[in-house]
Amino acid sequence: MGYLEGIVMGIVQGLTEFLPVSSSGHLAIFEKLFGMKEPGASFDVLLHVGTLVAVFIVYFSDIKKLIIEGFKLLGDFFVNIGLLVMNLAGSKGTPYRKVINSSYRKFVMLVIVSTIPTGIIGVLIKDTVEVAKTDLVIVGVCLLITACLLIICDLAEEGTKKPKNVTYIDAAAVGIAQGAATLPGISRSGTTIAVCSKLGFDRKFAVKYSFILSIPAILGAAVLEIPDFMEDIEKSNSIGPYIAGTIAAAVVGYICIRFLLKVVSSRKMKYFAGYCTLAGIASIIIHFVM
Repeated sequence: MGYLEGIVMGIVQGLTEFLPVSSSGHLAIFEKLFGMKEPGASFDVLLHVGTLVAVFIVYFSDIKKLIIEGFKLLGDFFVNIGLLVMNLAGSKGTPYRKVINSSYRKFVMLVIVSTIPTGIIGVLIKDTVEVAKTDLVIVGVCLLITACLLIICDLAEEGTKKPKNVTYIDAAAVGIAQGAATLPGISRSGTTIAVCSKLGFDRKFAVKYSFILSIPAILGAAVLEIPDFMEDIEKSNSIGPYIAGTIAAAVVGYICIRFLLKVVSSRKMKYFAGYCTLAGIASIIIHFVM
């Protein structure tokens, strides 16, 4: 792989990971048209690291607080377990600590609740997703569904929900939506932001929640590829193009997140809806023509 190819792949990753157009759907179309294949495991891991860097830069303050409060929450949980054991053993009753005592702790729990159904659905429909990637009619229909979701996002009433107002049922619904978005043509960011908006989330928080929710999913996918990553790195003659692609993914990803924040706030997702409609129709036509 040369530097130019690495940078181009990084740009594509940064664009499709965060803009609501479905990276998997486009990959399926490009593979049919140009014989384009997914990058190797090692490069794929680095591209995901690049997009994660973009999320961490944009939401560094929030993620830092989430990590700190997450560990404190875990500590209080285990303290309460110890108190439960002591109380059951007949010790003098000691009041339990309130585990969810701040907005950021609630935020942590919401992310956990959303991630659980995403993981379960991802495992259950894994084989279906692999089959769907080879059928451009399915990809096209899913892109049309994404277009509808983006219109719904624009039409949703202005919400005010932030962590303390969001229910765990809301979080589970977003997690289910993210799980369904593993289907090629269904945009992860578009779907989760649309569902958040429809559930009454504050629009800026909807975008923040969507991207922070992507961290466990991206990390999980990257971790699973680490063995192949180490093997590919040992065989590779040059790491330079890999690093160039990672930087490109991070830079473009950062720009896309900032851009999408403005798009969602100004209710202009309809432009992406129009694009997804055209891409969906094109996908279906390509299926029957080629």
